[in-house]
Amino acid sequence: MSINNSRLITYSPAYTIVPTYECFNRCSYCNFRTEPGQNSWLTLSAASSILQQLQNKNVCEILILSGEVHPHSPKRQDWLQRIYDLCALALTMGFLPHTNAGPLSFAEMQKLKQVNVSMGLMLEQLTPKLLNTVHQHAPSKIPELRLQQLEWAGKLKIPFTTGLLLGIGETVDDCWETLTAISHIHQRYHHIQEVILQPHSPGLKQGKIPSLLHNLPPFNPYQLPEIIAQARQILPPDITIQIPPNLIKDDQWLLACIQAGARDLGGIGPKDEVNPDYPHLQEQELRAILQPAGWNLVPRLPVYPQFDDWSCTELKEGVKNWRIAIS
Repeated sequence: MSINNSRLITYSPAYTIVPTYECFNRCSYCNFRTEPGQNSWLTLSAASSILQQLQNKNVCEILILSGEVHPHSPKRQDWLQRIYDLCALALTMGFLPHTNAGPLSFAEMQKLKQVNVSMGLMLEQLTPKLLNTVHQHAPSKIPELRLQQLEWAGKLKIPFTTGLLLGIGETVDDCWETLTAISHIHQRYHHIQEVILQPHSPGLKQGKIPSLLHNLPPFNPYQLPEIIAQARQILPPDITIQIPPNLIKDDQWLLACIQAGARDLGGIGPKDEVNPDYPHLQEQELRAILQPAGWNLVPRLPVYPQFDDWSCTELKEGVKNWRIAIS
């Protein structure tokens, strides 16, 4: 029986590994970070134990998601090397790494390309007014700095994921501006795989940073279908729109988001590290929502097929093996 490709919804069977939660940014809505120096970094031996337990569990993607060490910190080089080593370890154990570690230098991105099939960085919002509010204590959230990452990823031929954070003080026009900027860069380099539309969702850790805005209300998920439909008009058709289903509590509204143009549900693993108070819906739960409405949930790799040739020679064999495994 043939499958209707227009009714396919994808997800990545993934597990998130965090080298460090420490971060020099102090975004007022963050549910992830800890203060620098409070926690030790993940060791390679500890990571190896985790990865051994994941083997033969149908986990494909290892998302290396890290807090940020300041670019001028004496620990920066060790931090980047730890991320590189974790990616290399994941590769040798049969997984496909995808790194999101904040803004990187061109040389750092070039280095990590050797051990990642794709990479990512959320633009969040490009409006500079957020530097006076939620990003007042977040130097790496300067819009030009983050936009530069998309440019460099294109020049380096790195398949890339980016996205918007919704409900942090932006206007609707700000969203359209950010989406348009993504579209323009993609039209030059054709390297952006996905754009995530992520609703701000307050968690238990939020508010530890003094700010008048640290108690931002959650983004109203019932506004998402309209945002998705407009995003689908702005973005080129070869960019997939991704939404996080654990942040949309209403099953019918999740289906409405898909009907509006979302086609990917992101990495599905045991824990959402960015939003730890919002458990992931697992594969069977998602199928129970999607299948009665005629949608087929299928796994994907962290690199889309059109980018397979962009991978370094050392990565291509792993990608090829996973293509066969999930076909």
